[in-house]
Amino acid sequence: MATVIKKNNILEDMKACIMCGGEGTRLRPLTFERPKPSIPILNKPSVVHLVEHLAKEGFTEIVITIGYMAEKIEECLGDGRMYGVYIEYVYEEKRLGTAGGVKNAEEFLKDEPFMIVGGDHVMDLSLRSIYRQHEMNDAMITIGLMSIDDPREFGIADMDVNNRIHRFLEKPGPGEIFSNLASTGIYMCSPEIFDWIPKDEKYDFAKDLFPALMSKGKKINGMLVRGHWTDVGSSTAYRQAQRWMLESLPGTSIEGNFNTKDARIQGPLKIGNNVIVGTNSALVGPMVIGNNTTIGDNVLIGPYTAIGSNCVIKDNCRILSSYIFNDVTIGSNTNASGSIIDNHTIVGQNCNLENGTVIGPRVIIRDDATIHSDVKIWPEVNIKAGSRIKETIINPEFD
Repeated sequence: MATVIKKNNILEDMKACIMCGGEGTRLRPLTFERPKPSIPILNKPSVVHLVEHLAKEGFTEIVITIGYMAEKIEECLGDGRMYGVYIEYVYEEKRLGTAGGVKNAEEFLKDEPFMIVGGDHVMDLSLRSIYRQHEMNDAMITIGLMSIDDPREFGIADMDVNNRIHRFLEKPGPGEIFSNLASTGIYMCSPEIFDWIPKDEKYDFAKDLFPALMSKGKKINGMLVRGHWTDVGSSTAYRQAQRWMLESLPGTSIEGNFNTKDARIQGPLKIGNNVIVGTNSALVGPMVIGNNTTIGDNVLIGPYTAIGSNCVIKDNCRILSSYIFNDVTIGSNTNASGSIIDNHTIVGQNCNLENGTVIGPRVIIRDDATIHSDVKIWPEVNIKAGSRIKETIINPEFD
């Protein structure tokens, strides 16, 4: 049943390890009630897209290291059979770092080369190519590298024409950026790396393991990768991931009953069951709309928008490049531009949610309120009518 590749005339399964231990503090308020890998992209958990991509690339034996809200990840993936893979879960009782977490899963990975990816990765890269290049060289680790404009939030590598990495620096400061080749956090590893990682200690790949290997003259190789990749570590990266996933929609699909009254609709769109769109509304794709969602009259929904299930968008609203989760109600004549709105939130009428706003779950925003750009509202906050919110509002109960 497993997908295999041929190496030296022997058929082998390909293994991957997904690291899902982090708490996602930079993504708050979206990660108070779910881990980063469970944040929805196109209305399904991000980690589901990742597992589907791994399966497509032939990595059918998957080990997931989990810590924060582990049950949420197990809940959506199960044993993996739904996605054509087999999944083992390994729990972290304490924080072990990236390499320490993989060391904790050694019993499932020690027999053959394996790939490591982050649980918050969204990508369309050719992972099989990284596997093949690793098999053709004698390096202990092959790192997927991507040329990016601003590598300050990543590890950067100095790689020569023979793919050998000579320097690696995590999150360089001004004057330290010797390369714009950023690590994607995708590593193809030989099992001997386990000999270099201490057991039951916090130990990271970029900060600890890579410098240790290079100081002893051990080979680390890189491979330039092409395509889309991001780690969903911030709301900006999350928006970017949603945007290019929407761009990749193949066409328009309607999964069930769809009721529209004289609406103007331009694809591509993915529309769930029992969606209702009112009179003289305009939907311009790419966009995704979940099940049982109702859109009123004279509503404009612009490109690069995802709306979840059981939502109500009332008359005369403008929803542009926004990501609305499940069970959200938006009152009439409200504008949301470049916003993220979490589950069970209620937005009143005549409100304005400016670009970059992130609204947590079960927030109530009353009529005529304005939320300024890049403001975050934590869960269960009540915004008074007519308010102009210029700074992030924290709910101490969730701090």
